[in-house]
Amino acid sequence: MKYILLVHVPKDSLAAPTDPAAVAAGRAYGEALRAAGIFVAGVGLGSPDNATIVSVRDGKRQVQDGPYAESKEFLGGFVVIDVPDLDAALEWAARNPSAALGSIEVLPLGGSYFAASTGR
Repeated sequence: MKYILLVHVPKDSLAAPTDPAAVAAGRAYGEALRAAGIFVAGVGLGSPDNATIVSVRDGKRQVQDGPYAESKEFLGGFVVIDVPDLDAALEWAARNPSAALGSIEVLPLGGSYFAASTGR
């Protein structure tokens, strides 16, 4: 079963990590996911200050510069894993180094998804 681990962190931690120990912990976590054969996808995200929000109301596109919400924590990245069950997903979420300074939201992926076509 595939789960997405949404990494919520304090805004000030979204700047490029400068602490060598934090960088090493993140790399080690990524390597552990790969070594376990459960890594599907993942990426860190930039600051919400650089976000642009798009919505459509009454057929008209509306654009708003970020951040969209005032919050103490922001989405800093995500990881998609393929594990047997929720318990395994929770274990891997707890191992994420960012869980020590923020929180990891664990959600099962739904049955439908968008995929890039491999044909041209």
